[in-house]
Amino acid sequence: MTYTAEPRVDAYIDALPEWQQAICREVRELVHAADPEVTETIKRTRQPYFVLAGNICALLAAKDHVNVFVYDGGIVPDPEGIITAGHDNKTARTVAFRRDETINAPALTEMFRRIIANNRAGGWRKIKREQAGT
Repeated sequence: MTYTAEPRVDAYIDALPEWQQAICREVRELVHAADPEVTETIKRTRQPYFVLAGNICALLAAKDHVNVFVYDGGIVPDPEGIITAGHDNKTARTVAFRRDETINAPALTEMFRRIIANNRAGGWRKIKREQAGT
């Protein structure tokens, strides 16, 4: 996959332990594979975000795992149960990956594609309003 890497995202990933680097790089490849127009940036001074017509996801390495925050307002289906936290969060849910865990690439990629489609349709907030009929 060809995309323009943001040097600050590279720096964030490169500073992590090797196993976290591998997770972040795989997630990065998956989000870019979901749509060639995805771009990378840094928000909150150092956190990698992947965006296209709105936030798609963000990376945050913790001591024993990597969190992937998916910005979907809780409306994207999760039929394979990859969401690990934030089920009641109004903005983002979390998919956490620990050392030696396999990433369910098809499920995560599908989630990214749906978030991107929702972003292009005006974002999850607009979709929720329309679903509520307001």
